Amino acid sequence: MAIRKIAHIGHPVLRQPSRVVGADELASPEFQRLIDDLIETMRDANGAGLAAPQIYEPVRLCALEVNNNPRYPYKPRIPLTVLINPVIELRTDERFDNYEGCLSVPNFRGVAPRATEIRVTALDREGKAIDRVVRGLTAGTFQHEVDHLDGLLFLDRMVDPKTLTTWPEFERHHQAAFVERAKALVARYGE
Repeated sequence: MAIRKIAHIGHPVLRQPSRVVGADELASPEFQRLIDDLIETMRDANGAGLAAPQIYEPVRLCALEVNNNPRYPYKPRIPLTVLINPVIELRTDERFDNYEGCLSVPNFRGVAPRATEIRVTALDREGKAIDRVVRGLTAGTFQHEVDHLDGLLFLDRMVDPKTLTTWPEFERHHQAAFVERAKALVARYGE
């Protein structure tokens, strides 16, 4: 396992659609090492998730995990989840304004509307099918990571560019109100 360098906004790898991972590739020791590197890099950076393009690998792979994350103390727990070739289906027209940050857009946050309920289908690292419904704040985390696999950043989802802020200014002026809205969403959906 190795901690990889994280690509920052402006690097072309973040803007290209990722390729689908085949069954033979998924089972290979090299791909399994890539999964381990992705997880280790995500944990080292205190990310709630990380997609393979963020570590310069344009394949449809991402990992998510929230467990007492100091960057996101208001997020509900997400056990370690590895998604290969994920597809998201929006299950509602209802949206919430999610103040998002990204390891590839360091030290900035902005509001991106996200669906409150989605269905995720994917493979896990053993190639077993995943099919689950995700709601609330957790649904926003899943949408953010899968967007990376399509060459999108949260900035592309922002409706109002005036919401873009540095992390310190978010903490000073916007965090308290956002955390209250996030807690209400978590209370409503349990995730």
